Amino acid sequence: MNDESKNAAQFAAHIGIVFAEPKLLRQALTHSSYVNEYAGAADLRDNERLEFLGDAVLDVIVADLLYRRFPHVSEGDLTQMRSALVKAESLAQIAANFALGDFLLVGHGEELSGGRERLSTLCRGLEAVVGAIYLDQGLGAAENFIGPALLELLDDVLANRRHIDARGELQERVQARLNITPDYRVIGEDGPEHAKVFRVQALLADNVIGCGRGPSKRAAAQAAAADALQRLDAGRVPASVFSEREG
Repeated sequence: MNDESKNAAQFAAHIGIVFAEPKLLRQALTHSSYVNEYAGAADLRDNERLEFLGDAVLDVIVADLLYRRFPHVSEGDLTQMRSALVKAESLAQIAANFALGDFLLVGHGEELSGGRERLSTLCRGLEAVVGAIYLDQGLGAAENFIGPALLELLDDVLANRRHIDARGELQERVQARLNITPDYRVIGEDGPEHAKVFRVQALLADNVIGCGRGPSKRAAAQAAAADALQRLDAGRVPASVFSEREG
């Protein structure tokens, strides 16, 4: 058994799935950087086609899950919840819970730059694994694999209102009252290049009304807007912030 097959067998045991065609899982775990490094190896393919398929399979699984769980929720709200579940940050979180990064086959340069922990690599790897399970055993098996993790993530999304477009809601509320638009300012970043965490403030004029952190500037801005909304609802934004503008 070569290294690629042994790695796939270890991950299959880790997730408790026996593949009829183990080569599908081997491909799902193979990053393009690994293929480029070992271009002469026979039957070595990267996971990009399986990622494409798995992305579509995940959309079906998530849509079905939400449709059945929330029979009276509007299409718009279902779309918001689906977007929160299938975005890169969410899928990377699920991949990390499966320890997927430990089993990915990546090139030496990718390894040195922290590629195993890169958000996009984890997200795409998980999509590829879902695609491999779907091809090997069908939609039901793919749903059994990813469904419990999606339900756990959904509880967290709803509890923390991560499915709400906080920036849009904050803008609507502020514009309705003050006829101005909130600004967002990046105030710092932490962590290595492959796993940056950005810190962002939400501001009205020069007044900080919320702070947030996230793996991208966009995610951090959403978190800052969500913090601002919570502060507004709790009455923790000084009245002077509004009275100065309203005056």
